[in-house]
Amino acid sequence: MRIALCNEVLASMAFEQQCAYAASLGYDGLEIAPFTLSESPDQLSDADAQRVRRIAEQHGLAIVGLHWLLVKPEGLSITSADAALRARTVAVLKRLTELCAAMGGKVMVHGSPKQRTVADGDSKETALKRARDCFAEVAETAARVGVVYCVEPLGRFEAQLINTVDEAAALVRDVGKPALKTMIDCSAASLNETEPVAQLIDRWLPTGLIGHVQLNDRNRRGPGQGEDRFAPVLAALKRNDYRGAIGIEPFDYLPDGPGSAARAIGYVRGILEALA
Repeated sequence: MRIALCNEVLASMAFEQQCAYAASLGYDGLEIAPFTLSESPDQLSDADAQRVRRIAEQHGLAIVGLHWLLVKPEGLSITSADAALRARTVAVLKRLTELCAAMGGKVMVHGSPKQRTVADGDSKETALKRARDCFAEVAETAARVGVVYCVEPLGRFEAQLINTVDEAAALVRDVGKPALKTMIDCSAASLNETEPVAQLIDRWLPTGLIGHVQLNDRNRRGPGQGEDRFAPVLAALKRNDYRGAIGIEPFDYLPDGPGSAARAIGYVRGILEALA
């Protein structure tokens, strides 16, 4: 299992510095939030993406994928009643998927809660159908470029749609495209699911519908900085022969981004060594 750091944790640094620091801590890769690269990340060229890949590789890192996809440009939505806006959003997502492949990434993680809200006057069913149609379109691009596109279940406090793996998996099955999967974010799962995360992994990994895993505590800090215990989670991943990347994704950086990144990798590496 490769351990990747979500790069917005180090957003105060230039990208090359992010790579140097993450590598020095022992990370295997970075999971890129596109807004950290550009105000209009969909306008990046293939050459720009390949440059990102080269910088990472020069430091011994892989770009495992992209996440937090729709922060920039502003105003996008997969649930809006405005069909033109949804089409514009799909175009951005398709381009980001192509850029992910150009960076060497293998997974797209679609969280972006603000861009999947249920508009006033709409039902959840209507909003979900619009989101489903958007995901179906983007999944075709993902298949073409060899990327897995993951619908991320998010906490109910931040997203009105798709809060559990069951809900995400139902959408994925309804779309029925192999490049579209779901994923497990430990913080969201700890808050939303009715079973422990390790049991969730045991139940869902064998289905083939899980394309990625992110580690974070329910308190939104990094693994090892809260009450959640990750030894059972990592043991479940190993037990189920998970071979994808693990993204370290804290939201509350304690004491700061670099310190949070350092604490998380030491904690996770220690557990993995004990399980070896």
